[in-house]
Amino acid sequence: MCQPHQLWRFPDFSNIRDETDSIRSTQPPNSASEMLKHLVKEEEYECLRDVVGRYHNHSVGYGRCCSMVVQRIRATVEDVWSVVRRFDKPQTYKHFIRSCSMRGDGTVGSTREVRVVSGLPAQRSTERLEILDDDRHVLSFRVVGGDHRLKNYRSYTTLHEVCDVDGKAGALVIESYVVDVPEGNSPDDTCLFVDTIVKCNLQSLAHISEHLPRRRGNRTLVD
Repeated sequence: MCQPHQLWRFPDFSNIRDETDSIRSTQPPNSASEMLKHLVKEEEYECLRDVVGRYHNHSVGYGRCCSMVVQRIRATVEDVWSVVRRFDKPQTYKHFIRSCSMRGDGTVGSTREVRVVSGLPAQRSTERLEILDDDRHVLSFRVVGGDHRLKNYRSYTTLHEVCDVDGKAGALVIESYVVDVPEGNSPDDTCLFVDTIVKCNLQSLAHISEHLPRRRGNRTLVD
């Protein structure tokens, strides 16, 4: 099924329960808010529309594509943010990353070089921190180098407080990105590939965040 021009062969995620939702666009959407309508509850949409329009509304021209992935987590926004904000430790929940070395103090402008796990055609990616807002729970980075084919990749992650099915405080994570379509690939192929990675990462984030409080008596995963 995989052709030589593809980014790389997809891992087998058939045994992973998918609790994420995503919507992709290869044409300029009317707005990110319109995309969000398909991913969240109606009452949540009214609360999220403005902030999502600010951070997830991407300009998509020829040769570009974008997508948005939503993950619900049964943990507080503060617990989830304690994991997401660590620009120096993405491997805490991004399992395709083997190691990370950072230049800078973890504030905007810091860069990190990540090494990916074996078995993938890429070995490294260099990324720059663009936004780190502890008050609004927003993180954004862009890819500035590496030996992969995801050029001009920019990612935005925002966290929002919602109620879970039991009425307890939960978190809604929205991650969107915009990226060039590699030569020889279609926009749909590119979004499908990146969505798969983002969904896997967010499912891992959910698992870690939901178990984080019980570990605090000993050591958190982000120490």
